[in-house]
Amino acid sequence: MTRIIEKRELVKDIHEMVLAAPLIAAKAQPGHFVLVMPEEKGERIPLTIADYDRDNGTITLIFMVVGTTTMKLSRLNASENLYALVGPLGHPSEIEDHGTVAMVAGGIGTAPIYPIARSLRERGNRVISIQGARREDLLFWTEQLASVSDEHIITTDDGSFGRKGLVSEPLKEILENDKEKRIGCVYAIGPAIMMKFCSLTTKPFGVKTITSLNSVMVDGTGMCGGCRVNVGGKTLFTCVDGPEFDGHLVDWDLLMDRQKIYLKEEKCSLDRYMEEVGGK
Repeated sequence: MTRIIEKRELVKDIHEMVLAAPLIAAKAQPGHFVLVMPEEKGERIPLTIADYDRDNGTITLIFMVVGTTTMKLSRLNASENLYALVGPLGHPSEIEDHGTVAMVAGGIGTAPIYPIARSLRERGNRVISIQGARREDLLFWTEQLASVSDEHIITTDDGSFGRKGLVSEPLKEILENDKEKRIGCVYAIGPAIMMKFCSLTTKPFGVKTITSLNSVMVDGTGMCGGCRVNVGGKTLFTCVDGPEFDGHLVDWDLLMDRQKIYLKEEKCSLDRYMEEVGGK
């Protein structure tokens, strides 16, 4: 059992959960994920570690309610327990000296971007962060991301806050104005379609672009095959080979097609669960 220390809803359907997990906190690195089971007879799901505190022995998870298990997680509160928590898993982010890095966070992607940006800045890199959401009320952790950035740009699709437009637009402008080729690396994490277009944006400039495919993982141990991805013509598994990959080599169209495979079953499961709990 793992105790929930804090739990709150950041914005609609996006929740933050702080867990007592001293052994995981001691080893956690940016890019790592954990497997979470809210109850004994439910499924386990992989969630990226959004933050960790080694001194207090805690880790922070941020998740969006999209299916039955995340709905069950959202109904748990501080002082309650998770049935199981395993980690840290996956390959950590490669924190190197790039000079200047651009961190692009789309929606829930702010959570995994934050610890990477923090570590890159601690390493001495200049960090430019671009944070986007569909509208203002879906933005979260803006102050946290700004605190680990030398420059922080916010975009919203509808223009309700910050700059109106997509995150790929300021990214392109930064690369076009980078006459001295100082941008050594770009990290882009968020919805698959956003990562695809960020990768297409950076490719003509020849700038290394790292993307995280954590959202396609299922089993988290490489046994189910649900997170198969085509990277540079090779079949890899996100959970054991990633979760981070070169965005210029990912077959994004295939990945997005595979994300749709179980939509019907996932909706059926959630509908059944909501009927059982009376739609509350």
